[in-house]
Amino acid sequence: MPELPEVETTRRGIAPYVEGQEITEVRVRHTRLRVPVPDDLTERPVGARMGTLRRRAKYLLVPLEGASREEVPGTLLWHLGMSGSLRIAQVGDLPKKHDHIDVVLANGHVLRYHDPRRFGFVDWLQADEQYDSRLAHLGPEPLSDAFTGERLHQLSRGKRMAVKPFLMDNRMVVGVGNIYAAEALFMAGIDPRRAAGRIARVRYERLADAAKEVLAAAITQGGTTLRDFVSGQGEPGYFAQQLNVYGRQGQPCRRCGALLKHITLGQRASVYCPVCQR
Repeated sequence: MPELPEVETTRRGIAPYVEGQEITEVRVRHTRLRVPVPDDLTERPVGARMGTLRRRAKYLLVPLEGASREEVPGTLLWHLGMSGSLRIAQVGDLPKKHDHIDVVLANGHVLRYHDPRRFGFVDWLQADEQYDSRLAHLGPEPLSDAFTGERLHQLSRGKRMAVKPFLMDNRMVVGVGNIYAAEALFMAGIDPRRAAGRIARVRYERLADAAKEVLAAAITQGGTTLRDFVSGQGEPGYFAQQLNVYGRQGQPCRRCGALLKHITLGQRASVYCPVCQR
């Protein structure tokens, strides 16, 4: 599933080709995604220009700018789901299987949405971001100054849940999914099973720093390709080559040589080192 680094890689990859460009046509080949494609998607954006693309957690926000303030069509809210990707194609490039939506631009580029499992969606952001039900409850961005070990420490007090699902809770911090939570906990030397409320402030400070470090490194490497993810130019991410624990159960720890263990936490697979993580 595309996580925050993959979505950020997508945003950075497609932005130079689409920002400021006029939309001349929208083609919808399959309307049955996780959320049905809006009925007016083929008409409402036509003639508008794409504004500056933003990312919030795993959502991409695509503001559309009209010819005047009275004609602003709104903002597209895009989620890539389990297997979705947004790629740049050219006018005339034939669509492949699972290419469900094309946004055709005046510069000859096409923003093409590909999603084999159809768990992603595109929808209109109907209200201000802080009031939209999908965005209003989200915690701070992990690479922002608002995300700190102090915040994690304060929010964890009294909680018996394991620290890994606590870190993955989007109300605590957005975008630290299964892969990056496992890697950050390894870097910080924290056992993913440990109760969130029984971890000291200084260890949460290490964990916050580790989460920032691993996410920044993943973005630099273009994300982590495990199944379907590719960037806006169709390129895979390379961070998988640097994973220390995720997907390496039964293999030796790169730090101490002990065999990595596999467990299930919050219905998600987790791998950790029984020696390095306490």
